[in-house]
Amino acid sequence: MTTARAHVPGTGRAVRDKAVRAGARAGFTARGVLYLLVGALAVRIGLTGTDEQADRGGALAHIAASPLGAVLLWALGIGLAGMAAWRLSETVLGTAGPKGDKAYRRALSAGRCVFYAVSAFLVLSFATGERGSGEGSTDRQSRDLTARLLELPGGRWWVGAVAVGVLVTGLWIAGRAVLRKYRDHLAWGRLTAYQRRFMDVTGVAGGIGRGLVFAALGLSGVRAATAFDPNRAKGMDDTIRSFAQTPAGPWLLLAVAAGLVLFGAFSFGQAKWREL
Repeated sequence: MTTARAHVPGTGRAVRDKAVRAGARAGFTARGVLYLLVGALAVRIGLTGTDEQADRGGALAHIAASPLGAVLLWALGIGLAGMAAWRLSETVLGTAGPKGDKAYRRALSAGRCVFYAVSAFLVLSFATGERGSGEGSTDRQSRDLTARLLELPGGRWWVGAVAVGVLVTGLWIAGRAVLRKYRDHLAWGRLTAYQRRFMDVTGVAGGIGRGLVFAALGLSGVRAATAFDPNRAKGMDDTIRSFAQTPAGPWLLLAVAAGLVLFGAFSFGQAKWREL
C-alpha cells in the first residue's frame, strides 16, 4: 500500500526563490572577481606601462593560465548566468522594495538581465575554447559594433544615442555611489560598524571608479558619432589607458584602477549582505 505524499502549497516557489537568490549571490561574487582582476591589471598598466589588457578578456586570460583555470572560468560563467536569472525574475515579478512593481524598475532589471546574459555567454564561450572574447576583445568589439551601426541609415544618430546612454549610465552609477544609494539594498541594520565602513569605502570609491569608466566609454562613442569614425570608439582597455592621457597623467589612471579594485571588493560585500 502506497501513501500519497502531502503537497505543501508554495513549497515549489520557495525552492525556486531560494535558487534565484543563490544565483544572484554567485553572480555578485563572479562580478567581484572580474572587476578585481581588471582593476589589478589597470594598476600594473599605470605603474609599468605593460601591454597587458585591462578588460574582461585580459582577466579571463589570466584566470585561464592559473591552476584550475578551466574550472574557475566555468564557475564565473555560471555565476554571471545566475545574476542574469535573478534580474530576469525582477523583470517578471518586480524588484524588492515598496516601488518594486514600477515599470522603470522592471525596465532597469531587463537591461541588466541582457547585460549579464551576454557577459555569461562570452565567459562560457571563452571557457569552451572560443578565444574571440579574449584579451583586447572589448576594444575590437566596440569598433566593430560602431562601424556596423554607422553603416545603417541614420547610423550616426544610432551611435550617438547609444553613446549618450552609456555616458548617462556612467554618471548615474557615480552619482548613486556618492549618494550611498546602495545602502537601500543592504541589510544595513544588521551590519557591524566595521562592515558598514567597509561597504561605504568600497561602495563610494568603487562606484565612482566604475562610473567614470562607463562615462568615458560613452564619451568616446559620442566622438566616434560626431567624427563618423568607428576607430574613435573605445573598449574598456583603451578607455582605462586614456585616463593617463589627461593632465592628471598616470595618477588618474591609478585612481580609477584602484576604484575598480574596490568595486570588486564591494561586489563581494553585496554577495554577502545584499537583501534579495
